[in-house]
Amino acid sequence: MKVKSLTFARTNLDFSSTLNHRVNEYFKANQINRHGNLEMVIKTILMFLLYFLPYGLILAGIITAPLALFASVIVMSIGLAGIGLAVMHDANHGAYSKKNWINNVIGYSLNLVGANAFNWKMQHNVLHHTYTNVHDHDEDISPRGILRLTPHTDWKFVHKFQHWYAWFIYGLMTLTWMLVKDFTRLAKYQKNGMAKKHKANIFKEWSILILTKFVYVGYILVLPLIFTSLPWWQILLGIFIMHYIAGFVLAIIFQPAHVVDGTEFPLPNEDYSLEDNWAVHQLRTTTNFGNKSRFFSWYVGGLNFQIEHHLFPNVCHVHYRKISPIVKKTAHEFGLPYKSARTFLGALQGHGRLLKQLGSKPVTQ
Repeated sequence: MKVKSLTFARTNLDFSSTLNHRVNEYFKANQINRHGNLEMVIKTILMFLLYFLPYGLILAGIITAPLALFASVIVMSIGLAGIGLAVMHDANHGAYSKKNWINNVIGYSLNLVGANAFNWKMQHNVLHHTYTNVHDHDEDISPRGILRLTPHTDWKFVHKFQHWYAWFIYGLMTLTWMLVKDFTRLAKYQKNGMAKKHKANIFKEWSILILTKFVYVGYILVLPLIFTSLPWWQILLGIFIMHYIAGFVLAIIFQPAHVVDGTEFPLPNEDYSLEDNWAVHQLRTTTNFGNKSRFFSWYVGGLNFQIEHHLFPNVCHVHYRKISPIVKKTAHEFGLPYKSARTFLGALQGHGRLLKQLGSKPVTQ
């Protein structure tokens, strides 16, 4: 079933043009490239080392003690989440480098760690970034059975408890991507015409998906079975723990940016149009958090500057801290919201409050 495209209103165009002009002037005046820099290269190397170095030491039989193995799995999970947050994310937005082939190569690091870059681009770049928090269009808030992430999703009795159990489900995120969602999503994008619309060679994408899944299973499971003395159940347990920690980290970074009290969930009118222009829509549906912590911003790939990321997704995250005052000032000049939680913990609490609110039975049901 093809989903009809939405349109955005032609309002507040002065805000959009003023903001774009000011941000462009910042880069021009300071002679700064909008893409990545040495910091990004160092970060990329470090995140891959955090992921692959412990793996190599385990495979070589250097790490064998149970406690050391557990610590290695934790380090790998930190690296895995870091690759997702701070490396492949920029690359698949085309923000890592001005050279497309570099973005493509780094973007495929997502396939290297078990997921699929093409699916991610469709779901994240196209649907989420265009139709943020719009029911039936933004797949990040689409109905997920026991999770209700928008007031426009049908309520079920189990949702009453989601503010308790959601936190445990979040850890399963990367596992479900790897084992189920990548296959169902590609089939969906093939069926609803999205793949064709974006000029994708569907045979090529299915081939890449299947081949890279074999490569991932081969090095994360088969090689340890062959080259280490670890029992199969211990290897599977390690893989599960690694993905559970990484999935939880990814979820608690992405969720408070949009599914948090104070953000909006607009619906289109009967003409299938939204009441704001695209840029203002992003302001109303997005929240920043924990912007004062430089280390936190460094590790999460600047995604705590979510407003800046949504307004300028093709700008590398290393620049968000500098352009955020420009965005905030311009939004306030035009009487528009600039939502921000002072701390990461405060954002998580706001997410928990909204989960509880959305879990309450609507008065109309």
